[in-house]
Amino acid sequence: MCRQQIAVELAELEDFDWGHVFGNTNPVELEIGSGKAGFLLRRARARPERNFFGLEWANKYYRFAVDRMERWQVANVRLLRLDASHFIRVVCPRTSLSALHVYHPDPWPKKRHFKRRLFQQPFVDAAAACLEHGGHFAVQTDHAGYFETIRALLCSHPELRETPFDDPAFGVEAARVSTNYEIKYQHEGRRIYQIAAKRV
Repeated sequence: MCRQQIAVELAELEDFDWGHVFGNTNPVELEIGSGKAGFLLRRARARPERNFFGLEWANKYYRFAVDRMERWQVANVRLLRLDASHFIRVVCPRTSLSALHVYHPDPWPKKRHFKRRLFQQPFVDAAAACLEHGGHFAVQTDHAGYFETIRALLCSHPELRETPFDDPAFGVEAARVSTNYEIKYQHEGRRIYQIAAKRV
């Protein structure tokens, strides 16, 4: 399997279409901040009838994830290195995602950096619009303050309704998503905060 099949080129973003990217019309789940893609790999292997798209900005992790998918010969995953907020607000087709996963987004804990946070009203508005009706939106963080901001944005959104985070249909069993960050933080004894919502 060649790299081009896993890595999505920036030139493909014009008139972006999931059917063109994956070569089929299967449901699409998107993970923002896929890191080394452990979650995507498990999901994709467990659910070959679905497509999985990962966004990762850190070039080191992006290259690792692409190589990992190639080595495992995972046919239903595509990866893109691009700013996640831009992709969701500008590129992602509306009403097209069956699920959106965001696990441990950068909390930018200093107040002067809050404007860099992913979770702001324009992002949440666009994310809700990208979900299919009934689409699943799951978020996890270890940062209590950021979680309160995220929860307020999701729970106040007119098109989103809170739903149980633990959902095996979307890769969450026993409240675990088993990303590298989750595993690391649990070993350190940090508290993990979780919320999920569906588009109504």
